[in-house]
Amino acid sequence: MQQHTTVIDKAAMALSGGLMLLGVVVLGIVEILAGKPYGAAPLTNDAGEIIATPMVDPTLRTGLVLAGLLVLALYGVYRLVAPMKGETAAAQQEITAD
Repeated sequence: MQQHTTVIDKAAMALSGGLMLLGVVVLGIVEILAGKPYGAAPLTNDAGEIIATPMVDPTLRTGLVLAGLLVLALYGVYRLVAPMKGETAAAQQEITAD
């Protein structure tokens, strides 16, 4: 069986991969280059005042990754529903037992 990639296949792979790479790798490198804090929670002093916050909002990073996963899920549903090109429906034949 041959696998043919269509424009929709390539677009779904590029969009979902790009969103997830942006959310995890690129913004992770930006956070490392920006310096501490690396975590999602802002740093506070003993008085409870916020002294440092992450450069990129963690909800933005999470949203980008979830958007990439959503694109992959929609693409999976599309592949389940869309008929395969060039495939014919198999006709069932009754075979009588001897």
